[in-house]
Amino acid sequence: FQLQASGGGLVQPGGSLRLSCVYSEITLDYNAIGWFREAPGKGREKISCITNSDGRTIYADSVKGRFTISRDNAKNTVYLQMNSLKPEDMAVYFCAATIDSQCRVITRRGQETLVTVSS
Repeated sequence: FQLQASGGGLVQPGGSLRLSCVYSEITLDYNAIGWFREAPGKGREKISCITNSDGRTIYADSVKGRFTISRDNAKNTVYLQMNSLKPEDMAVYFCAATIDSQCRVITRRGQETLVTVSS
């Protein structure tokens, strides 16, 4: 069971990016897929989470109203649409499968993708 993130890049403040997380197969040891980010000196932050069973979503306060998580089960892909990007959004982003429905316990961490927000 693997997860591969992509879609990062350089964007100006106020711009948009869409991250994709492709997972290889559905397993029984996870209940949700989340997006997380890590920036120097800030530690890991849970950005958003979407459950496998019913598509319920969770967002961090820092991204509410700007980011949208969604999934396409036919493509085994979870997306993170990021709008109105700010310099403080700059970080390494990764997706992960979690054993709980609120993305608190990571069971599989996927590859990272770098998001740079700069003018």
